[in-house]
Amino acid sequence: MDKKLITEALKKALEDKGKRKFVQSVEFIINFKGIDFSKAENRLNLDIILPKGKGKEQDVIVFAEGQMALDAKNAGAADVIDSNGIQKLAAEKSKLKALAKRNEFIAQPNLMIQVGKLLGQVLGSKGRLPRPIVGPVKEAIDHAKRRVRLATRGKYLPVAQCVIGTENMSIEDLVENFEAVYDKVKSKINESSIKSIYVKLTMGKPVKVI
Repeated sequence: MDKKLITEALKKALEDKGKRKFVQSVEFIINFKGIDFSKAENRLNLDIILPKGKGKEQDVIVFAEGQMALDAKNAGAADVIDSNGIQKLAAEKSKLKALAKRNEFIAQPNLMIQVGKLLGQVLGSKGRLPRPIVGPVKEAIDHAKRRVRLATRGKYLPVAQCVIGTENMSIEDLVENFEAVYDKVKSKINESSIKSIYVKLTMGKPVKVI
């Protein structure tokens, strides 16, 4: 896609800031055509690592024990929860829901089953199911801070949406994040099945890119 089109659309979207009491997110919206999303195999559920991050600090909670727990603390995890902590958290649904609103989660592989069984219903409903830690913990935390999820909505709506940054980020960084999302979509969906793409601020009007 022509980078100039992306840049012009983002600039126009950012003109719609208005006077808000919070930093607005910049959103990527994509519409599809000719795809039967009633079939589970056609639905999108993509994890995307934004190269320039989300534009705001993202806290990451790590489910881990032993050396991995120590590594997570040293790597700047917002909190580290062991097996006993998982059981306690399962009994505190209001606390769990509050954590799911503002945190990302990753887990030591051998704790994934326990997390899924005890916390999965709440975290899954918020789109916050933890990813297993693969490789160095520090790298896993960094990826979690920059990760967004792009998923189609329901069985029949041919649209998907995700955040690509905030209004405070530079146009260049937003363009790079946009391209990362677009490239990920193209790796799963034929470009001819993309009907249109828009960008917008949280409270702004959609601006068409293509």
